Amino acid sequence: MRAQIEQVPLIDIKAVSRSFPKPTGKDVVVLADVDLTIKEGEIVGLLGRSGSGKSTLLRIIAGLMSPSSGRAEFRGQSISGPAVGISMVFQSFALFPWLTVLQNVELGLEAKGVERNERRKLALEAIDLIGLDGFENAYPRELSGGMRQRVGFARALVVHPDLLLMDEPFSALDVLTAETLRTDMIDLWIEGRLPIQSVLIVTHNIEEAVLMCDRILVFSSNPGRVARELKVDLPHPRNRLDPAFRQLVDSIYTLMTQRAETRSVELEGIPGTGMGMVLQPVSTNILSGLIEALAASPYHGKADLPVLAGVLQLEADELFHLGETLQLLRFAQLSEGDIVLTEAGKQFAHLETDERKRLFAEHLLTYVPAIGLIRRVLDERPNHKAPAERFRSELEDYMTASYAANTLSAIIAWGRYSELFAYDEQTEMFSLENPI
Repeated sequence: MRAQIEQVPLIDIKAVSRSFPKPTGKDVVVLADVDLTIKEGEIVGLLGRSGSGKSTLLRIIAGLMSPSSGRAEFRGQSISGPAVGISMVFQSFALFPWLTVLQNVELGLEAKGVERNERRKLALEAIDLIGLDGFENAYPRELSGGMRQRVGFARALVVHPDLLLMDEPFSALDVLTAETLRTDMIDLWIEGRLPIQSVLIVTHNIEEAVLMCDRILVFSSNPGRVARELKVDLPHPRNRLDPAFRQLVDSIYTLMTQRAETRSVELEGIPGTGMGMVLQPVSTNILSGLIEALAASPYHGKADLPVLAGVLQLEADELFHLGETLQLLRFAQLSEGDIVLTEAGKQFAHLETDERKRLFAEHLLTYVPAIGLIRRVLDERPNHKAPAERFRSELEDYMTASYAANTLSAIIAWGRYSELFAYDEQTEMFSLENPI
């Protein structure tokens, strides 16, 4: 880590909250009372689940969005719009397809009014730094995903920002390409060759955060807030197999499953209760496969989450979605960085297909109120049909439209699998195929 200079911090966030209005008139709070300070010479990670408000906070820092309350400052000045000295790398490559690599990289300099020859000189330096020398005249369609993201980095670095913001910059890449780009960025940082003072990276990849960051802020969800700040004292370059590295990864998994376990007592393992329960549309095939894997050797009903994520090649966020769904349905329990099958989960693993569907249906009706409501409505109506909009509107009384859409997708998929109801995509209509 570079030597830090005691002065006004680059970023000072105090009690920042952000909410968005809903059609019902009640606001959805995405961020609540967030404090964050970034000093020169450090890489800071915002680590949390999808939907925890990390990207919203990043956009507030970038000046692309204003906080609903609280204070956001860059070098002691209030952030009231895009600030000179802050650049951003996005998850999507966000390149202009009709411009060459050189022209894409020059855009920021052109916007600042930099003279043409100087603009070209600086852009070529950035392209060379990021490992794309020789591709100046190529178009984005001629580049691989990793090369396109390198163009995104070069475009952000060419203006020599004080702070580089990165919003899940490696998540759209394949595993090998992401690892190569991550390693190249850290090497340039260690060597002092990056023309920046500090980095703030948003990620839901636990190992990525431990690999890259000096400090990690772990976000909780609904609303997003800083649950814990962790300092990473491991020297660069870091070895994923180092026991200290593995211990820190394990401790973060434990921290995040502790939160899930506490939430499960009050909120049944998933954000929200009753009709306000937010669901993720995870595949029943994958859920069944995970239960089978956990029941078999070498796990015999209990597995360490970091180990399981590595074996199944799943991001932590994906594994948490699966684990919390199984926890919601009482097929498994998340605790202290482990996932443990319940007796119902063990029973499910050894049932035939039809028996599995019946058990799944029983648990859906018992533990997912929205599915119980849909089934009751269908049972009570003479024609045993009901439009999706009837339930979508009710869900949106409790959550945002995007969460309601995800929740309804999960309900449809799980209800179909368990044969609790049918659903017609064309008419958007629920029905009972064989009403009692």
